[in-house]
Amino acid sequence: MRADGPGHSQPGHLVRRLTLFDSIMLVVTGTVGPSIFIVPADVMRAVPHPGLALLLWVVAGAITLIAGLACAELGAMFPEAGGQYVFLREAYGGFTGFLYGWVLFTAGNSTALAGMGIAVALFLGQAIPPLAADHVLIARTIFGLSFKLEQGTVVALVTVIVLTAINLRSVKVAAWLQNFTALAYLAAVLLIAAAGFALGHGSWSHFEWQPQGGVAPITAAGVGIAMIPLFYSYDGWEFLSWVGGEIKHPRRNLPLALIIGILLVVVTYLLANGVFMYALAPAQLAQSATPGAAAVGQLFSADVGRWVALFIALISIGGTSVGVLGGARIYYSMAEDGAFFGAMKRLHPRWKTPSTSLIAQCAWVCVLIVSARYDQLYTGFIFIMTLTYALTIGAVLVLRRTQPDRPRPYRCFGYPWLPLIYILVALVFVVSTLYSKPQESLIVLGLALLGVPLYFHWRRNGTIGASRD
Repeated sequence: MRADGPGHSQPGHLVRRLTLFDSIMLVVTGTVGPSIFIVPADVMRAVPHPGLALLLWVVAGAITLIAGLACAELGAMFPEAGGQYVFLREAYGGFTGFLYGWVLFTAGNSTALAGMGIAVALFLGQAIPPLAADHVLIARTIFGLSFKLEQGTVVALVTVIVLTAINLRSVKVAAWLQNFTALAYLAAVLLIAAAGFALGHGSWSHFEWQPQGGVAPITAAGVGIAMIPLFYSYDGWEFLSWVGGEIKHPRRNLPLALIIGILLVVVTYLLANGVFMYALAPAQLAQSATPGAAAVGQLFSADVGRWVALFIALISIGGTSVGVLGGARIYYSMAEDGAFFGAMKRLHPRWKTPSTSLIAQCAWVCVLIVSARYDQLYTGFIFIMTLTYALTIGAVLVLRRTQPDRPRPYRCFGYPWLPLIYILVALVFVVSTLYSKPQESLIVLGLALLGVPLYFHWRRNGTIGASRD
């Protein structure tokens, strides 16, 4: 298939249907989730200085943009499905690429999807009381073991299954859904910020640092703690590279979409934080469990909080859809290489979507939701994903040396210093997480090792690389 063809396809190949606008909205929807309405409180507790908190949001956004610039070069070089899996395979070999995809399936993207499904259920229950997530539907004791099925679990399961069905039917329909949620997010943030600053009940004095009143001092450790939820909030931009095989004119549109999408996220995050700080004093913001809803309630009225919860549920639905869309393409690309279960490379004969990959992903995510184990894997997920980001950005350096003649329609700005800065920051974060959360981190590393025998089995049978070659 011609890499830059606008919609050209061959039998058994993905079809390029995503436009530049679709791609930008995918970056926004993939990155933005319920965290922007919750994380500001975590950051303020760690660094109780409004100016410094805003600065850290900028710093985290700048670090993310550096990663996006490097990934844009890689995406333009390899405009095919698989994204980071392909980049790691080309730079470090098939084994590294396989481990990335294996961890993504067992704990990474699947864990994030389970968490997003639960987030949909929680916020939908806040907006619509009859759908309260903690309402128990079934409670039984079987062979001395207690079993309980809550309404939130059912809503989360239905969310993942329905979004998988939508993605199975058409990537374009899925794109319309994420476009709608991204536009709704952008419009809502702009509206809340404009109305909040102009008409809301807030105070500019909240931006002044007032250390009295039992507020914790600012420390280097606090800054480090604040960066953890900030990295969580900016995670998700990489989904775009996963669907590179379905982007029209990818050598041009993929780099543009990454850069524009990340910049849109940074600007809206700053607007949201600014209006939250205008509405709530630093101590109030730090103590709030749901600062987004609390800030809007303070600015306007308490009744508006229910609408905010409904809006967050909508954003979570969009983010879940993007994760469903992107993750399946990774496993499809791996199966195409013979480095995953062969059935995963099957495309639906009519809709040209990776049907088996989507269904297998949905089944495993449902298991994680029912078992309620996703939360224990989440910290390990961030640990291992940050490590893969460092390897991905390092791939720019490696491929400049090993494949100097490969066409590069876009070259990373600030090479090599900006990629090196990102790698250094990411490795510091990885070491810090391993030190502070060793159990969760080692669990994910253990899951990675479980896949090693499978890789060497496929390699011994000569399937790895056969389809691609």
